[in-house]
Amino acid sequence: MSRISIDQVKHVADLARLAITDEEAEMFAKQLDAIITFAEQLNELDTENVPPTSHVLDMRNVMREDIPEPGLPREEVLKNAPDQQDGQFRVPAILE
Repeated sequence: MSRISIDQVKHVADLARLAITDEEAEMFAKQLDAIITFAEQLNELDTENVPPTSHVLDMRNVMREDIPEPGLPREEVLKNAPDQQDGQFRVPAILE
């Protein structure tokens, strides 16, 4: 018995605005059922002494310290701007 129906596959495809044929829906239902079956094998593992983690690898911040430094002079930054006003970049309005 399949854990995912062809109607569910068609519904998800419709939500994703994908046009799929009946044959493709049947194929995807079988593939998704195989994926679910494989994922269910993880329930058989003994994870009693395994601490919860958000990543499988030890993650740490490898970025340098954020040290504030003076920026470029405003005149130098704006000298190549195609349009400027009151010391700021002037861009076309995108919202009404």
